[in-house]
Amino acid sequence: MDITYIREPTDLQCGQAVLAMVLGRTVEEITAFLGNDRETDLREMKSALRHFGAEISDERRQVSSREELPKCCLLSLETPRCWHWSLYCEGVFYDPEHGVMSDFPECARKYYWEILMK
Repeated sequence: MDITYIREPTDLQCGQAVLAMVLGRTVEEITAFLGNDRETDLREMKSALRHFGAEISDERRQVSSREELPKCCLLSLETPRCWHWSLYCEGVFYDPEHGVMSDFPECARKYYWEILMK
């Protein structure tokens, strides 16, 4: 999967930025689809992924290290500031706030849902 990094346009649009990255869309397209330019919830994330042709698991899994992650997944991270959406794909973390990284950004708890493209 070819991911182009997108920084979140505002502090409240990490979800829209993650969806834009994984779906190859713009943040504006995702915001318009969701009708939401603020925080996104899991229901909105799953709805957008499925609408635009991705499959996402229904099972939330806790993770402690990157070695436990599947090829591509949506991440929910408890960062020092807030709960935050991020993306992991093929060994790289695409975090809309912290940039492209080789490991998780600083966070206390980490969860993921596997993403499969159709």
